[in-house]
Amino acid sequence: NPWKLCSVTKVEEVKMMARLLPVWATTIIFWTTYAQMITFSVEQASTMDRSLGSFQIPAGSLTVFFVAAILISLAVYDRVIVPLWKCWRNKPGFSSLQRISIGLTLSTLGMAAAALAEMKRLSIAKAVGRDSQSLPISVYFLIPQFFLVGAGEAFIYTGQLDFFITQSPKSMKTMSTGLFLTTLSLGFFLSSFL
Repeated sequence: NPWKLCSVTKVEEVKMMARLLPVWATTIIFWTTYAQMITFSVEQASTMDRSLGSFQIPAGSLTVFFVAAILISLAVYDRVIVPLWKCWRNKPGFSSLQRISIGLTLSTLGMAAAALAEMKRLSIAKAVGRDSQSLPISVYFLIPQFFLVGAGEAFIYTGQLDFFITQSPKSMKTMSTGLFLTTLSLGFFLSSFL
């Protein structure tokens, strides 16, 4: 009966998928960080001085720095880091786990930058009082956190997708992609809970 007895191949495939779970669980926290950045930072920016001359920068448009960081990071990785890595280590680039590690490190630094910016913003808010519409602190204090988390996304997204596709069995490629996408959704759910 096929419902009671599994082939050795199927058992090995399930074991391969089970080996992906530690990386899966680790990367959920990155997507929580990412979700926090794209939601809470808009709230932060709405209380800060967003003027650029006579133009008022919309608070929600600051996420453009994520996109810029991704584009810059991928270009630097592809055109500078990979050729240097080939010369030094004779390898075609970082492994998928190394890229995930770099992404997690950059997101940690991004959250540290966000904490410092928030401490500065809150200290100014206490000094000014609650009647002020806009705090006398520039919105540009938020740019480092956007760039660090955006660069982290460039590394972790490519590394995570590559890892799940290459480490899963051929018959479960679509399931591994689904497993990858669940890290995004669970990260956003955790962010909503926070």
